Amino acid sequence: MANDPARVTRAQKRWQTESRILAAAREGFARSGYERTTIRAVAESARVDPGLVMHYFNSKEELFLKATAVSGDETVSGTSADVAEALLASLADRLVTEPTASLALLRSMLTHEQAKEGVRRVTAGQLEQISRSIDSDDAELRGSLLSATILGIILGRHLLELDGLKDAPPHQIIELLQPVVRGLAAAERNPENPQDSAGPGATGNSGATENPAS
Repeated sequence: MANDPARVTRAQKRWQTESRILAAAREGFARSGYERTTIRAVAESARVDPGLVMHYFNSKEELFLKATAVSGDETVSGTSADVAEALLASLADRLVTEPTASLALLRSMLTHEQAKEGVRRVTAGQLEQISRSIDSDDAELRGSLLSATILGIILGRHLLELDGLKDAPPHQIIELLQPVVRGLAAAERNPENPQDSAGPGATGNSGATENPAS
């Protein structure tokens, strides 16, 4: 039997409508955050009736979850030097274009619990990989600092639009960041002198010692 062209057309139309609604929702959430983005505004941007948005997505919460679905599958592995270069390369791409779904999550994360959990979920796996590649007793802290640095740069450039940062050429930003990223990733344990990694607050027997014979 020949395929029913009417059925294919209906399926295509539904897919196109859903895609248009999701695109409008991403833009709205990225621009205004979860709280200030309304179903009516999304519908108007997508050129559909608000009731159709609810018909397809049931609620604003479900629309948000589907519009901000971000893959956390990016792999960061290898030596600490490999990880540093991979992070810099990834950041260079994100400085040019950050996915709208990601910006929607970042814009909403301080006022919406699901958005915050979404950001944490996306970064958790990568943070574990980064920390595992750093051969240092404070690897987890160093990994968190790397993650927070990159997150802050993305927020400052694309959402806060900080002067100097928002228009800076990506290659200049990466060049200035290289010593920071490489320094945080390259720490190694010194088994012969464990106090080397203890930091300025460490206590020990260095300095003057009391001489009972004096």
